[in-house]
Amino acid sequence: MSEQQVCSTPFEQGGKLCRSCRLLPEKAAGRNCSRLVARSKAMQSLLVRAATIAGTDASIVLRGESGSGKEVVARSIHANSPRRANAFVAINCAAMPSELLESELFGHARGAFTGATTARKGLFETADKGMLFLDEIAEMPLSLQAKLLRALQDGEIRRVGESNPFTVDVRVMCATHQNLQLAVQHKRFREDLYFRLKVFTLVVPPLRERLEDIMPLAEIFLQQEPHRTQRFTPKAAARLRHYRWPGNVRELQNAVKHGAVLSLGEEIDVAHLPEELFAEPGAQPEGAEPPPRGRITLAAAERLHILEVMESCGGHQTQAAQVLGVGRTTLWRKLKQHGLDG
Repeated sequence: MSEQQVCSTPFEQGGKLCRSCRLLPEKAAGRNCSRLVARSKAMQSLLVRAATIAGTDASIVLRGESGSGKEVVARSIHANSPRRANAFVAINCAAMPSELLESELFGHARGAFTGATTARKGLFETADKGMLFLDEIAEMPLSLQAKLLRALQDGEIRRVGESNPFTVDVRVMCATHQNLQLAVQHKRFREDLYFRLKVFTLVVPPLRERLEDIMPLAEIFLQQEPHRTQRFTPKAAARLRHYRWPGNVRELQNAVKHGAVLSLGEEIDVAHLPEELFAEPGAQPEGAEPPPRGRITLAAAERLHILEVMESCGGHQTQAAQVLGVGRTTLWRKLKQHGLDG
């Protein structure tokens, strides 16, 4: 795959199939078009494998660190599948309590619980004939995993508060930053559900292993910002290339937004980048003033502390929330706020 033919052309502009992986770039989602960038060999290898299974209905487990772009890859697979004309529906399983997650997935009948004043269809119904993307699948409670397994095996679902099942035709893809095999061994994830989901496994490499992709991604994110800033200075670009990006692509996007807001001219310089980019040993580029030791912002301190706790808990959000003394939903909001979700 040459530098001129990377997976980074918007779908709506009629981008051609990539000559290497044969994937059509992902279509627009939300305000911006999330584009695949694959100048690195690690990402090219992933997309070549993804292209071979995009045309099937097989379940896929996407593994990778938070913010590495698992949902972007999932959307690209859907855009290249026979189901591409139908819905791609995504949900973060760590974002809500189990009782609400069940209703969200399977729907509920009127009067099924307090506040259920009307019947509501769930995401399985919404995704009928399309794809359902279950992000952070490892955070799904065991009790709900059993109901998900039955839905996958039988192709039938039952709304909460109803007794009659009905069939749906949904391709399921899930993602996690955890090792599901270890979760099975520790009795946090059902073994039968694991093998049902894991027909194929795709591992999305972290951004620190995709150095060739950093600046193309940064330039795409800069183009999406409503500012006159058009480029990075050589020193700013060097800092972006040499930072380890623990929050991966999402952290890079936030860093670019930070720089675009602070830059008053046409260039983003090192002084416009977030303070976290200078927190690593040896990370300070020549000519830039580091923040005084012990005098980082409260937001930066909170972010670093959350990163340390998440790492000590092996990426398990429920355990990390307990250590931090907050609810799981609060932790999920904090991860999203600091660009650490994914």
